[in-house]
Amino acid sequence: MRRIVVVGGSIAALTAAESLRAEGFDGQVTVLSEEPHQPYSRVPLSKGVLAGREPAESALLPAPGEDIEFRTGARAVRLDARGRTVALADGAEVPYDGLVVATGARARRLTGGADLVVRTLDDAEALASRLATARSAIVLGGGFLGMEVATTCRALGLEVTVVDLVPPLLRLLGPWLADLAVEAARDHGIRVRVAPDGVTMVGEHRVRCGESVLEADVIVCAVGDVPNTEWLRDSGLPLDAGGGLIADACCRVAPGVVAAGDVVSRQGRRTPHWTNAVEQGRAAAVGLLRGASARPYRPDPYFWTEQSGLDIKISGELPLTGAPDILAGSVSDRSVLLQWHHDGGTATAVAVNHRLPVIKLKRLGAGVPAPAPARA
Repeated sequence: MRRIVVVGGSIAALTAAESLRAEGFDGQVTVLSEEPHQPYSRVPLSKGVLAGREPAESALLPAPGEDIEFRTGARAVRLDARGRTVALADGAEVPYDGLVVATGARARRLTGGADLVVRTLDDAEALASRLATARSAIVLGGGFLGMEVATTCRALGLEVTVVDLVPPLLRLLGPWLADLAVEAARDHGIRVRVAPDGVTMVGEHRVRCGESVLEADVIVCAVGDVPNTEWLRDSGLPLDAGGGLIADACCRVAPGVVAAGDVVSRQGRRTPHWTNAVEQGRAAAVGLLRGASARPYRPDPYFWTEQSGLDIKISGELPLTGAPDILAGSVSDRSVLLQWHHDGGTATAVAVNHRLPVIKLKRLGAGVPAPAPARA
């Protein structure tokens, strides 16, 4: 194997490329990124970059080493898995011996209105310019991203309404933790509108929720994402019903092909989170180089979000049912360390505005009993 091509410019793609070098691969490594930018982190896009507190350049990641070819503006449009070539939008064909698919996902959009989303660096900059002159905003979608965008809009002084089919964060976090987050959002002046019958865009500034029509200067769509796998449709690679690229326990898709990040479907689900993208990028590189002898990738779920004055860090599987054990702090003070226990001996640990090293939170998330408080 002399040339490995990584398709995608995300943190998963960059991690895979750098991990190939760390694992001793000394052949050519080429990264093909559709975007015009060098690699960047999406984490600050809904926060500092969107608020205008941080320049777009602050999101950029360190450039890959000189032994990695990173090509911007290189959009993959077709894969010839038998001939082992990637066709680009400009007509070029890039041959490979090994392939890493890390094309990620794009924002899901609703029809009938403006395409204001927060997925890419360009998205965040475009929306930030709109928010600078707006007085009100509607955020469609109450997941992590939607609530973070709503928090940023509110911090800028806008009147903000979050609209979702179910209460915000309910499907993601479960009722107990979702209630805590929604209470904090309301205390920060964010309105919440539940629209079980659906939401329809009726123009750039209006949405219909049941019998009501809501209006705002800016409407932001944060209703999930769609895996970027259209370029693989005729490749013969396995895709699930939602378009995710099916990978095995070692991130392998087909002979000579592995995958990492938001594009990957394992056991019927995708896990579009930063930590997962990084860890899968490493695992995919090893899986490509070592094949069946590679250690299986075992997810280590870790998530975090900052919204409405809450810094929430989570280690373990979601969503959460029932009430948690309170290990430290106070729920009423919104500074608390929590642990949920699941069937089979697993657990999930959550720190809300509670300082705790990540390694200790992960130990609690692995079901390790919390140490007894020291006696005076």
